[in-house]
Amino acid sequence: MDLHFLRLWDVYNPLLTDNQREVTDLYFNCDLSLAEIAEQRGCSRQSVSDTLAKARRQLEECEEKLHFVRLTAEASLAQSLMMTDIGRWAQEHLSAEQSAHIQALIGRDYSEEARALLEKNRETLS
Repeated sequence: MDLHFLRLWDVYNPLLTDNQREVTDLYFNCDLSLAEIAEQRGCSRQSVSDTLAKARRQLEECEEKLHFVRLTAEASLAQSLMMTDIGRWAQEHLSAEQSAHIQALIGRDYSEEARALLEKNRETLS
């Protein structure tokens, strides 16, 4: 599995053609072989291979121009490092109960709340 390609695909797949999006989805997300995709779509293995190669080039070009995947990875890593530092500081400077509370906040999954806030403020953020 090519994780770099999947990260690019997750971000930029709306920029691909419908055909490219479907072929790349079948290959990388559904784990079908070139032959299986070709049979399902009624085309040659070479056509599927060419479509995958072109889609990969397009996604790489998008990343070269926009850097969304790199910036997201950097922001995620920076957040993780910051949370680690906060947790260490809490262990060294706070009571066990306070430190445990900070650790719980750091470990909490905020994704549902973030999605709800984004949805609620969609028009403001657009």
